[in-house]
Amino acid sequence: QVQLVESGGGLVQAGGSLRLSCAASGRTFTGYVMSWFRQAPGKEREFVALISWSGGTTYYADSVKGRFTISRDQAKNTMYLQMDRLKPEDTAVYLCAGKEIGGSYSEARRYDYWGQGTQVTVSS
Repeated sequence: QVQLVESGGGLVQAGGSLRLSCAASGRTFTGYVMSWFRQAPGKEREFVALISWSGGTTYYADSVKGRFTISRDQAKNTMYLQMDRLKPEDTAVYLCAGKEIGGSYSEARRYDYWGQGTQVTVSS
């Protein structure tokens, strides 16, 4: 059974930093894309960033490009999201997700595996 468990969220002031982790278990993720999404109250789930598990190719939403960095440690089966220069509009529940390579990467409904999420709150 695949499990994705996020951690690292919290309350931070605008301009600050947080590092999120997503610990994965239950299968090997070769041939998979792992992504971060976020969801604010009353809004749809929004794509944030992705990384190809094998090759390490990354892609970011325009709203976070240059501020967030996605990475993974294959030995630990863990993915990370380093978030710098945080803004109040980054406030949301952040979720990690996984799907096989291919097709749309930004649509949440395409993903097979999801974590429960971790809350990030950025105060102004």
